[in-house]
Amino acid sequence: MPRKISAGVFYPLGATLTPDGVNFTLYSRRAEAVELLLFDDPPGVPTDVIRVENRTRFIWHVFVEGLRGGQLYGYRVQGQFKPEIGMRFNANKLLMDPYAKAVTGKFKNVRNSLLAYDPDSPLKDLSHEGSDNSRLVPKSIVVEDFFDWQGVRPPHTPLEKLIIYEVHVKGFTANANSGVSRPGTYLGFIEKIPYLKSLGVNAVELLPIQESYVEDFLTEKGLSNYWGYNTIGFFAPESSYSTLSRPGCQVEEFKTLVRELHKAGIEVILDVVYNHTGEGSELGPTISLRGIDNPTYYALTGPHAQPGRYYLNYTGCGNSLNACDSAVVRLLMDSLRYWVKRMHVDGFRFDLASVLGRDTSGYNKSAGFFTAVAQDPVLSRVKLIAEPWDIGTYQVGNFPVDWSEWNGRYRDAMRRFGKGDGGMLREVGWRVTGSADLYGDDGRSAYNSINFITCHDGFTLNDLTTYSQKHNEANGEGNQDGSNDNNSWNCGPEGPTTDPVVSRLRRQLAKNQVCYLLFSCGTPMLLGGDEFLRTQYGNNNTYCQDNELSWFDWDLAKRNEDFTDFVRKAVAMTRLYPVLQKRRFLTGEDSEGSSIPDIAWFDPELGPPRWDDAEGRMLFFMLDTPLVFLYNSGHLLGRATLPAPPRGKRWRRIIDTSLPAGEDFADFGKEVLLAPQGYYLVNPRSVVVLVGK
Repeated sequence: MPRKISAGVFYPLGATLTPDGVNFTLYSRRAEAVELLLFDDPPGVPTDVIRVENRTRFIWHVFVEGLRGGQLYGYRVQGQFKPEIGMRFNANKLLMDPYAKAVTGKFKNVRNSLLAYDPDSPLKDLSHEGSDNSRLVPKSIVVEDFFDWQGVRPPHTPLEKLIIYEVHVKGFTANANSGVSRPGTYLGFIEKIPYLKSLGVNAVELLPIQESYVEDFLTEKGLSNYWGYNTIGFFAPESSYSTLSRPGCQVEEFKTLVRELHKAGIEVILDVVYNHTGEGSELGPTISLRGIDNPTYYALTGPHAQPGRYYLNYTGCGNSLNACDSAVVRLLMDSLRYWVKRMHVDGFRFDLASVLGRDTSGYNKSAGFFTAVAQDPVLSRVKLIAEPWDIGTYQVGNFPVDWSEWNGRYRDAMRRFGKGDGGMLREVGWRVTGSADLYGDDGRSAYNSINFITCHDGFTLNDLTTYSQKHNEANGEGNQDGSNDNNSWNCGPEGPTTDPVVSRLRRQLAKNQVCYLLFSCGTPMLLGGDEFLRTQYGNNNTYCQDNELSWFDWDLAKRNEDFTDFVRKAVAMTRLYPVLQKRRFLTGEDSEGSSIPDIAWFDPELGPPRWDDAEGRMLFFMLDTPLVFLYNSGHLLGRATLPAPPRGKRWRRIIDTSLPAGEDFADFGKEVLLAPQGYYLVNPRSVVVLVGK
């Protein structure tokens, strides 16, 4: 029986479910014709091929009565095939709706089914491939938005009180020793929420969970794009992290994860990739945007005779989205609002965010995308975190006032200081006080600095003190991939050792870095697993390692409980002493309502620090609680003359990382009284924290 169709309306974009059916809309400025294909079964033939006749403001729209949630669909779009000028329409290829809320599975280039050109032709991408791929590719799914949030509201934790835990949804529980019933899934992650609570973290930053594509070159090597920085569905939760119990279950299961995290007081920040897509270069697959309106969605380039054949590539991933186009800005804004309003997430970390500020003149922090976000009533109130660089520009400290940033300069400075480099005192002074030199002149505060020592991209904390060189051989690229600039130190031998002296030093340096991170002014981000010294055996680029090399080894968590306990105490200490969560930069000026400077620097003899000392490796300061911090990253014993404690108080030791586990961090209320009171011998490569009580 023929479907009853009508013109429908041109807004909102995507597939909108109503009580009477579904309204379908698709933006394409240059398309000559659009067909909507309906399916009952993912690998089946289409049940209906509906020619979309109506177009308003370059939006093609049709309403199909009687359709329900769970309906499968896709598009075929007809237009010119002239790749040399950027036109890559191929009406034989089924395309994913850019606004699809879910898809039926992973896109795979089966028998080159995703290519719109003939790879065997000498013309390569200038050739045209005419086979129908509609039975081979996953389908978009019409999704019902209803979900029982059980009255749970987002925590709305201020940035200055946030402890961020960066973690991969699958890798968190994929290992057989994770002990969860549904390993590697959204629901499996829920079973580890009590563990996160016990650490004291109150935000998770999830590596990309939007539907992504695994590149052909990885598939051919038996590898996978584990990290997921290759998005093809800006609205669709990653299907492979679901239980696959039914098509589209990933939406409900992700919402369940968010709800349960919020119940525990833990916010959800998504790592999002809006700088490029999984369609790659001109030799990549045609999955969605390329076949819908290539010149609109992508930033194109090429020689005079072929001005649109190639893709600008600020990301190193084959293409860059054309964030200067209003249709692209709308796509990104609609996607972001969807994740906040429908999925209840609390914020975003933007991968290679400087791409989104690029226009014809280079990077511009007043670019259209940033302006759109700033005025948006939904997005302007959530957490916005930039990775402030791409392959051509480094913009740390140069994002708009409502953005925070991954502070790469903090990472580099603290790593160099931590391994004993000299001449770092002035730089470290800026970093531990909130990086006012980067953020203090544009209305931002210390908490806009997202401080981190390690993250997914690079060494783990354990490997930072275990390897002096990267070891990425497992990636199959001859150890040429990944950064060579790691600022790491192996403490003697390269890799694992049974030498107890080396092992103890490595743990001591790792504890130092935990202290630097959590006691610096700013918003700290821990790499998941660092709290129990997770290792990747020297691989600093595990983007393609969806296996035990990347997955959390929960047996390590049992073996390194003492280190985890140290991290827990350090997190708890930031809550016990509010001075460690200051909104303002630490400047040495009078605190609000106090005549005592908020920070006082001193050298070993209580004189002013020698900031430019090329051999300087000791940094001493006092906060107005009072807390004294003694950082000695050198190989020599240091003697610190202590300032007089406030009247009626005496100095007590909270932390000395050179002491054995169990003695290195005193229980709160059981701090160790110093005798004598006037000085402290700071052991080499150690951190000491004292409190006046």
